[in-house]
Amino acid sequence: MSAAQKIAVIGLGSMGYGMAQSVLRAGHQTFGFDINPDASARFQAEGGLAGVLGDVAGDLDAAAIVVLNAAQTETVLFGPDGIVQAMRPGSVVVACATVPPEFAKTMEARCAEHGVHYLDAPISGGAAKAATGELSIMASGTPDAFAAARGMLDATAQTVFELGDGAGAGSAMKAVNQLLAGVHIATMAEALTFGMTQGVSPDKFVEVISKCAGTSWMLENRAPHIVEGDYTPRSSVNIWPKDLGIVLDIAKSADFDAPITAAALRQFLSAAEQGLGGEDDAAVAKVYARSVGLKLPGEG
Repeated sequence: MSAAQKIAVIGLGSMGYGMAQSVLRAGHQTFGFDINPDASARFQAEGGLAGVLGDVAGDLDAAAIVVLNAAQTETVLFGPDGIVQAMRPGSVVVACATVPPEFAKTMEARCAEHGVHYLDAPISGGAAKAATGELSIMASGTPDAFAAARGMLDATAQTVFELGDGAGAGSAMKAVNQLLAGVHIATMAEALTFGMTQGVSPDKFVEVISKCAGTSWMLENRAPHIVEGDYTPRSSVNIWPKDLGIVLDIAKSADFDAPITAAALRQFLSAAEQGLGGEDDAAVAKVYARSVGLKLPGEG
C-alpha cells in the first residue's frame, strides 16, 4: 500500500468521480473539484476534503486531470488559474483525458519547466471500474513521474500499462483503443437495428450475440442500454466526434487511411445533429432506427 498523499481529482464526471472515490477509499487526503459545484459538494459529503484549488495546489503530491479534452486540460494546467505554477517541484500531474500525442509531449515539457512531473495517463474501463479502482491506464512518462504518481495509480487502476519513458506513447495507445471502441459501438448499433429489420428483437440480439463470436466488450456493455430504453449518459454521444476526430487527425499526419473510423464518426455526427449528443453513446442506434422507421424499446 502506498503512503497516504494529498491528491486532487479535477473533473468529477462519470469517470473522475469514481476515481476520486477510489483515491479516498485508499486512504489518501482527497480533494475533488468540478465546474459543477453540486459534484464537488457531493464528494465532500462522502468524505472528500473541502478547499479552493488555487489554495491547495501547492500542497498536492498529485493532481489527476479528468476533463473532456486537450483545451480543458491546458486550461486547468496553464490557464489564468492554472495549477502548475503553484504546484511544488516533484509533484505530478496525471493527465487522463484523450488528447493528441503531440499535445501530451508539449504539456510534459511545460510542466518540466516548473519542476512538475507529467504522466500521460489516458484511462479505460468505464464509470463502474473507475468507482471500484479497477481501471486500465495507458501510461507513459519518466520513471520519476511514475514514482510520483504511484499512489494515484495504485488507488485507481487494476492494470497500469507502462508504455514509455516520455509523454505521447500513452495517448497514442488510447487513440488505438478509441478507434476500436467507437467503431464497436457504431457497429453494435448497426447490427442490432439490422436484426430488427429481420424480426430479431433487441433483447434476443443481446442474449444470443453476447455468447457468439460477433460479441465485443462494447456490445455487451452498451446494447443493454438500448434494450432498457435507458440513454442516461455513462459516456455520451458527444465524446465520439472528439475522440474519433483525434484518431483521424493522427491518421492524416501519418498518411494513413482509416475509412471504417470515418464511417463510424459520421454516425456519431449524425446522432449529434439529431439532438442526441447529450445521451448515452448507445443512442447512435437511433440514427439507424430512424432511417428505416423503426421504434427502439421505450420509444412510443
